Amino acid sequence: MSKERMESNWDRVRTQILSVWGELDEKDMKKARGDLNQMVSLIHDTTGEDRALIMQKMATLV
Repeated sequence: MSKERMESNWDRVRTQILSVWGELDEKDMKKARGDLNQMVSLIHDTTGEDRALIMQKMATLV
């Protein structure tokens, strides 16, 4: 998913991210709003999930 695409569809993406990674909350979403690399790092740090797998899942969200 491109950074521009994530930024332009943030509300929908945010909802989907929270659905896929239930460990995250609104506070986390505010930290990484629209920043793909920061979001991947946040998900990785929170869940321990592999970054490549996170990127694959993120690509399917938009």
